Amino acid sequence: MANAKEIKRKIGSIKNTWKITKAMELISTVKMKKAQDLALEKRNFVLEMMKIFLRVEDYLADNPMFSANNEKWKTLAVVVTSNKWLCWGYNINVMKKVNSYMKETGEELDFIAVWKKAAWFVAKTWNNLLADFSDDFTDVLDPVFTKKISELMRDEFLSGKYNKVVVFYNFYVNTIKQIPVAKVSLPIESEDIKKYLYSILEDHYDIDKEVEAVKNGISYDIEPSKTQFINEVVPMLLDMMFFDTLVNAKASEHSSRMIAMKNAKDSANKIAWNLTLKYNKARQSAITSEVSEITAWVESMKDS
Repeated sequence: MANAKEIKRKIGSIKNTWKITKAMELISTVKMKKAQDLALEKRNFVLEMMKIFLRVEDYLADNPMFSANNEKWKTLAVVVTSNKWLCWGYNINVMKKVNSYMKETGEELDFIAVWKKAAWFVAKTWNNLLADFSDDFTDVLDPVFTKKISELMRDEFLSGKYNKVVVFYNFYVNTIKQIPVAKVSLPIESEDIKKYLYSILEDHYDIDKEVEAVKNGISYDIEPSKTQFINEVVPMLLDMMFFDTLVNAKASEHSSRMIAMKNAKDSANKIAWNLTLKYNKARQSAITSEVSEITAWVESMKDS
């Protein structure tokens, strides 16, 4: 019966694992939904930002954020991962994307780490870590904190030390599919901003109608100047775009962890079921053996 007891102990351990992974799956599901909803809460604000941007679009050509520094070949890389593992290939895929980018382009990279696994990756690969924001962020993203990174990205780019800023993260496609991407954040193009704004609004507003209304609307005189106005509006848009990138990455992380925990839960359930069969067989074998011994003892008593 010792074997049956050992199997029963294993069944209890596996069932505890099942409970933990089930709980983690449910938590990740809720967090993923919150991350998705967060990206949709700002539609009215985005609509007004689009109207403002369309009015100043023609004056962006001379803005330094819209032109690359061709005298420099160094790139600032912002790597977005998670604070923990247990999320399938979420972190590994981003790290592979960084490595493949470096091999394909031959560019020299300095790094900004967002969340702990990014800092771990930079340290393990002996690259230059310019800034580490691992301890500043939790699963609840706050635009005030994400703005710190966005401002650092702009300041470093405008300083002339870098030719461009590239953000590495997992792009959320759906619950079971996330794609690691290398997104050029700076220099930015006017079409990229419009594409971003339209993507948020297109399912809720008639974009063509809104654009036409701006074009046919009253032309305003802007004070103190259009240049100074642009220097306020564009950073605000870039902050919002980077915040959305992190929200997207978080949705990908929670989706990846949800799937990982579901697979772990299903595996634990399967193992527990197989162990239960083994336990029942061992228990049945022990009972049969005991019955046989009793029967043999009874028969021996008859003979005597």
